[in-house]
Formats: sequence, C-alpha cells, structure tokens
Amino acid sequence: MRIATHNVNGIRAALRRGVADWMAATDPDVVALQEVRCPIPALPVEAFRGYWAAYDSGARAGRNGVAVLTRQRPAAIRTWGTDVVLVDPQGDQLHLPDHPVPVARELRRFDTEGRYIEVDLADRPLTVASLYLPKGGVPEDGPEGQARFERKLRFMTGFARQLHRSRRAALTAGRQFLVMGDFNIAHTELDVRHWRRARRSEGFLPEERAWIDAQISPRTLVDVVRRLHPGVPGPYSWWSWFESSFVNDSGWRIDYHLATPRLARSATRAWVARESSCEERMSDHAPVVVDYVVDGVG
Repeated sequence: MRIATHNVNGIRAALRRGVADWMAATDPDVVALQEVRCPIPALPVEAFRGYWAAYDSGARAGRNGVAVLTRQRPAAIRTWGTDVVLVDPQGDQLHLPDHPVPVARELRRFDTEGRYIEVDLADRPLTVASLYLPKGGVPEDGPEGQARFERKLRFMTGFARQLHRSRRAALTAGRQFLVMGDFNIAHTELDVRHWRRARRSEGFLPEERAWIDAQISPRTLVDVVRRLHPGVPGPYSWWSWFESSFVNDSGWRIDYHLATPRLARSATRAWVARESSCEERMSDHAPVVVDYVVDGVG
C-alpha cells in the first residue's frame, strides 16, 4: 500500500506545475495534503480525479487547508468541528455533518484554520491523518517573533494531547494510526543540511525538537522515514525557493510519517520524490512516499 504526504503550497499552483502527472505516475493509494489553499467552491475538479477527497479548507481565505485522498469512500471523517467537504472521484462535492475529534483547550483557537483532518479507511484497518503545524517564530526577533513562538508552543501542547487520544482511539477500534504532514520542525542534526546555522531558526529550536522527541518512541509513534534511513542526512523534503538551495540540496526534513509501531514495522520502502530540476518543482516541499504492508496486503 503506497501512502504519500505533500505540502502542495496551493493546489491550483501545484496543478499548473504537474502534481496531477506526478500522482498518476506514482499511483499512491492514500495521499495527505497540506496548504491546499483553495476555497471549496473553487476546487479544481482535476485535482483529485480518481480519489475520494476529504477536505477541510479552514476559514482563512488563501491559507492552510488539509485533505486526505483515498481510493474508496472513507468509513469516517473527523476534524476539529469545522465544515468538511467530501469530493467524489468525479469531482462532485458532498457537504458532510460535523464529526469532531476531541479538541484540547490549547487548540480551540486553531479549530477553524484547516490544520487537521483524519479518516478511517474503508478497505484497511487504518486511520490516516493530515497535519499542518504552524511555522512559529523566534523570540529573539522581538515581540512578533515571541508571539509566533508562543502560539506554536500552544498548538504543540494541545496537539500532543489530541494525538494521544486519536492514536488510542484508533487502536481501541482495531486500527493502526498514521499521522502525516508538514510538522514545521526538523528533529535532529541529520534533518537540516546546515544545522549549525539553523540553531536559532524557527523549526529547529530546542523546545520544538524536544516536542518531537516526546511524540515518538518504539511504543507509541515511530518516525517511519528515519527508521528506513537510519544515521544518514535527510532525506530532506523542503528547500527554499532559491535555486541554489535546491541545487545544493540545502534542505530540511520537516514532513513526516509517524505511525504506530506495527504499521511502522510493515514499511518496506520510503523516499522523497525530489524533482530533478528547479523548473520541475511542484512546491517548496517534495512528496514523502512510503510503501506499507497493511493487514497482510501491500
């Protein structure tokens, strides 16, 4: 079973840059998308053709937006209480009633921002979630940087509690759990090309890296890509739009597959679908793809 996550940096722009061709060539069974950045009435039909797409656009025009694409209609869809649209493989839109997951107090100010959605697959015992975590800021950058930093910490505090609940709920229901997306945090020195330079940058601050430490363990959630690529730099998934950053592979690994241990052990291959040239880039992020064996089926 092939599962991918991709921060598309705007689905309409990504379509112009070839994301539909990439999906057709890669043929993933499930795709988590972040920064879809498109109001529901303007969703391009060709964006999700061949998939069922559960989409939370959020209330901030031109910002955020998360989706999960599946081959079959999901058995259940859950968000933080916002309106959700389900797009069928022909592009028709079905507006669904709310099925919210428990929202921690710290997350309530984020619940209309289009940052989290989870679905239960209909054909496999698996719950899949798509996350777009706030970028944050640096306290040394003054009051605005401090405010963005504190906002990100509030989100992380609340999301840690919600992540625990979602993981436990999936396991109680006999399902494995997989959360994917743009975490906007590089975990270790192996995850940033120029890590010494990044030590005072948002996404690589000690508090952020400690938070990732607390979310992963052999008993709770496993960093699948790192499990399959131990002890090596990268593979990076984000590069600045500056051409030199991409050409020199001066990237960050901030897009993750975090899976319950049994699912993580079933992963056979993981890679970043990095384009061969700047001209071919679909986004400032590249898709992160993993092949799993779920319930005995590849």
